[in-house]
Amino acid sequence: MAKNLSTKKNLRVNRRSKALNITNDMQKPNYQTTTIDGIKVKLSAREIKTLKKAEKN
Repeated sequence: MAKNLSTKKNLRVNRRSKALNITNDMQKPNYQTTTIDGIKVKLSAREIKTLKKAEKN
C-alpha cells in the first residue's frame, strides 16, 4: 500500500454549459505512485517532476 505524502487537495470549480448553466464540480490532483528509497509513496505529478529535477542538480 502506497503512503500519501502529498498535501494537495481537490479544487472546486464551476462547469459552464452553452446555456450558461453553472454546475459545481471537483478537480482532483494527478496522483501517481512512485518509489523513493524503496518505499512506495503517492505524490502529484508536479511533485515527482520537482524531485527528479532536484536529484539531477
